[in-house]
Amino acid sequence: MRALVISGGGSKGAFGGGVAQYLIEQEKRSYDLYLGTSTGSLLISHLALEKIDKIKHIFTAVNQQSIFNNCPFRIKKNKWGEEEISIHHLKVLYNFLRGSKTFGESKNLRKLIENTLTPEEFKTLQLSTNDVVITVSNLSLQTIEYKSIKKATYEDFCDWIWISCNYTPFMSLVKKEGCEYADGGFGSIVPIKEAIDRGATEVDVIILETEVTHYNRLASKNVFSLISNLHDFMINRIEKQNITIGKFAASHHGAIINLYYTPTLLTTNSLVFKKEQMSQWWESGYLYAATKNKQLNKIEEED
Repeated sequence: MRALVISGGGSKGAFGGGVAQYLIEQEKRSYDLYLGTSTGSLLISHLALEKIDKIKHIFTAVNQQSIFNNCPFRIKKNKWGEEEISIHHLKVLYNFLRGSKTFGESKNLRKLIENTLTPEEFKTLQLSTNDVVITVSNLSLQTIEYKSIKKATYEDFCDWIWISCNYTPFMSLVKKEGCEYADGGFGSIVPIKEAIDRGATEVDVIILETEVTHYNRLASKNVFSLISNLHDFMINRIEKQNITIGKFAASHHGAIINLYYTPTLLTTNSLVFKKEQMSQWWESGYLYAATKNKQLNKIEEED
């Protein structure tokens, strides 16, 4: 049983899409299980449908307005041409005055998901032999939950994809089935172990981060950058733990793991979505996967 796992990573998901495209189209990888967290959950349904051109067009065209109905921050360029992000204080204050629990809201993303994954496509996936699984964090019960398309209605499945992507407190906090839910990456950003627990004997894992940290973060300049740095620290720790646990589970079950990291640092803020940049990342992911697999194939031939 073969599985494809795609980690969280915001706009860096475009790189993961390029890697997956190469594996499916050129390496002819056929997967029984597709498992995604956060931005990975946005990709896997269409990858399972083999509608790669469609999801590439959708994903690389996403911008801030596609995601936020209430964007909590502003983006501007400094004198060196670099983008800086700061909290939009008036919007955040307005949100708090009207009783919001979060800085911003991402209801536009929920609409985008429903507009791009049709009920017919959902039914096709539900009736197929493949399984598509979404990772979410249940904050009320303090647990990670994995939502299979086989056990969901169309509306619920769209909700789970949306919830998996909600990077709170900057995006929506969703109450569903009596519990509060948020980004699956808060507990399982690289769900390798879950894939193995579901029976996978070989897992292709796309990790939207470099294998080794290549930079030191600058001192926090504002509330947004401080909270962002804290979130990134937590996510990086969780990611490394997930990979370590996944490797242990693989060795225990005799499974094979193929890891695909980003070879270079793509961005220090994955909440910025720019079409040109993400289109380049998609192509970079494709080329990286091609290079990596050619090297692996050459090593196997020499052995």
